[in-house]
Amino acid sequence: MLIVMKSGATKGEVDGVVQVIEKLGFRAHVMPGATRTAVGITGNPGTLDPARFEHLAGVFEAIRVTKPYKLITLDLQPDQTVVRAGEATIGGKELAIIAGPCAVESREQTFAVAEAVRASGARFLRGGAFKPRSSPYDFAGLGEEGLQILAEARDTFGLKIVTEALDEAGVDLVEKYADMIQIGARNMQNFSLLRRAGKSKLPVLLKRGIAATIDEWLLAAEYVMSEGNYQVVLCERGVRTFTQHARNALDLAAIPVIRHISHLPIVVDASHAAGKSHLVAPLARAGVAAGADGVMVEVHNNPDVALCDAAQALTPEEYLTMVHEIRGIHNLLTSPVSA
Repeated sequence: MLIVMKSGATKGEVDGVVQVIEKLGFRAHVMPGATRTAVGITGNPGTLDPARFEHLAGVFEAIRVTKPYKLITLDLQPDQTVVRAGEATIGGKELAIIAGPCAVESREQTFAVAEAVRASGARFLRGGAFKPRSSPYDFAGLGEEGLQILAEARDTFGLKIVTEALDEAGVDLVEKYADMIQIGARNMQNFSLLRRAGKSKLPVLLKRGIAATIDEWLLAAEYVMSEGNYQVVLCERGVRTFTQHARNALDLAAIPVIRHISHLPIVVDASHAAGKSHLVAPLARAGVAAGADGVMVEVHNNPDVALCDAAQALTPEEYLTMVHEIRGIHNLLTSPVSA
């Protein structure tokens, strides 16, 4: 059920609707918009009668929601969500760039990359302290030491930290040191992890699963939001297909499809889609041209000796060139067209 408030509804009227919902044993999700506030209802075991809410003060209409997801839809919030990590945003007018090493290997390596990220004007530094590797013998990250290095880099360079949590205990640590929780592709349907992230005060970057449909991906976001955390960024990172020329197939169509369904911002992870460094910049350009709110890429000061995903890492010089290119595309798309 979706309750749309009148354009002039007061906070007291919105609170009154929330109180009625909670007295019925359901959960209310207040989503302010530019002109109206909407209140979503979850937790109801069956359909609700709109007449139960339409008489309440300040209510414009009550709408039954027949789709499997309720909170991620444009029906609930027609205005695009802007996700905030302090003064850094994803989903606004500025193109968001999330860059950094695949894995934190050392303070020296992380600081060298962070310096290049800051020089590019990007606001987010990515880096893995916990790495879910296909082989148990591969480098799996420095753990809490890696988070401490990232936190030090944030204080030194003024960047917001995006890093992955693999489990509920990992979320506790990420909350202690970082600014945004990344849920990786392998964990997109780890529902206990999604619910834990939904209880966090940090924004969440949710990667699409290796072979997940759009609906499965959006329902994973719904899990996070159903716990009260509405600051969710979707990340298209390519899906596994029969292709041999790239690591994954970047689904560019997912960007306009998400735009048609959801108010959540979407970014593309060009590095994990590419798997090869010479493909990263072209895929990043394509993602921005398709309407993505941002780009996520891997940068290493010496890719030849990287301990994780060396083949897809950009050098700082390659990264700076890519940033110039994608900003040019973004500016072209967002600039007013002169007559």
